[in-house]
Amino acid sequence: MSKEEIKRAIEAILMVVDEPISEVVLAQITEVPTEEIGVALYELSVAYEQEERGFQLRHVAGGWRYYSHPDQAPLVEKFVLDGQQSRLTQAALETLAVIAYRQPISRARVSAIRGVNVEAVMKTLVTRGLVEEAGSEPDTGAILYRTTTYFLEKLGLNSNEDLPELAPFLPDVDGLDEVLATLTE
Repeated sequence: MSKEEIKRAIEAILMVVDEPISEVVLAQITEVPTEEIGVALYELSVAYEQEERGFQLRHVAGGWRYYSHPDQAPLVEKFVLDGQQSRLTQAALETLAVIAYRQPISRARVSAIRGVNVEAVMKTLVTRGLVEEAGSEPDTGAILYRTTTYFLEKLGLNSNEDLPELAPFLPDVDGLDEVLATLTE
C-alpha cells in the first residue's frame, strides 16, 4: 500500500468511528505496520492544520479521532444544539470534578466532600457516560466510581494525569489549603 493509500484508508475509517481508535487497531485493519500508521496519522494531522481545515485530527484518550476545529466551535455548537441547551448543572460539574480528582471514590465520600446528597447527580453522570463503576470499597462494600474515556475525550485529555492543577482556578480564601487537601488526598 502506498503512503497516499494508507492515508486514504485511515481517513475512511476515521470518518465512521464514534470513539478514538488506536494506531494498533488501524494497523490491524489496514495490514500496515503500526509505525507507518503513526507517521501517516501525524502527517495527516499536520496537513489539516496547515490547510486550515474546519476539523483537526487529534490524539486523545489513547486513540485518534476527528474533531471540529476550535475556531469553528460557535457554529458547531449552534448546529448541534439548535437552540436547546443540554449542559450539566453546577452541581453535576462540581460532583464530576470531585470524582475526577479523587477517583476511584464512593458516592458517600463525594457527598461528604460536597456536603450534599449526590444520588441524583451521580445517576445523571453515569447516564451521560461521564462516570462509571470502578469496583467496590474493600472495607464497606460501597461502589466506587471513576471517570470514563468518554470524559477524557470530551475534555481532550489523554489520561487523568493530564487534568489541570486545581489551585490556579480557586479563589484566594482562608481555609483553601484544607479544601485542596480534601480534593487531592
